[in-house]
Amino acid sequence: MQGCDASVLLDDTSSFTGEKTANPNSGSIRGFDVIDTIKTQVESSCADVVSCADILAVAARDSVVKLGGPSWTVLLGRRDSTTASLSTANSDIPAPTLNLSGLITSFSNKGFNSREMVALSGSHTIGQARCTTFRDRLYNETDINSSFATSVKSNCPQSGSDNNISPLDTTSPTTFDNIYYKNLRIQKGLLHSDQQLSSGGSTDSIVNTYSSNSATFFTDFANAMVKMGNLSPLTGTNGQIRKNCRKTN
Repeated sequence: MQGCDASVLLDDTSSFTGEKTANPNSGSIRGFDVIDTIKTQVESSCADVVSCADILAVAARDSVVKLGGPSWTVLLGRRDSTTASLSTANSDIPAPTLNLSGLITSFSNKGFNSREMVALSGSHTIGQARCTTFRDRLYNETDINSSFATSVKSNCPQSGSDNNISPLDTTSPTTFDNIYYKNLRIQKGLLHSDQQLSSGGSTDSIVNTYSSNSATFFTDFANAMVKMGNLSPLTGTNGQIRKNCRKTN
């Protein structure tokens, strides 16, 4: 959460606590082994040149493309952090319980406007969420499609099974498309924060645009991802190029 510097990849040590155990990340963020594999292969053919931060940025783009989404030009040359901040990760990553005003503020603090926030939220067209992040919505909120709620409850009981996962887009969970927005319009957002984007507020019109125009969503998402990849990168003599993404050199 310090920016696009691969701080999230650092493992905890006896003298250092990183971001992996932050509340929004613990038990949720996955795939570190994939990055390890990429890093090993890159190092074997081109040692000490490609940072873990650049690998993350390229992997994000390539995974979106592979699942049917848009492509964009990834600027390269980032270096890796030698630190990570548990407290910043806990405070700065938007919580699934946030209301629309909180989401707008959280993204604004990082330089993103409401439209960019809604576009980036479209990444929830893929991925899974843990039961603990949407249980309250399932059992206590009224702006949720009843049959949708019933189907998800089978995997997320009122108590226990916190780590059971459900797709954020139950319709096409492994395709990068605009179905996420179509679902929001019929109250099938899994997270409270998802449904807030289409709840009678200022972002409804953006959701409606993306739900009816996939190309517009793709363009806006790609542009917002470039912008996110430019968040406080380390360049020049700042940071380092880690040999192992899990630890500093």
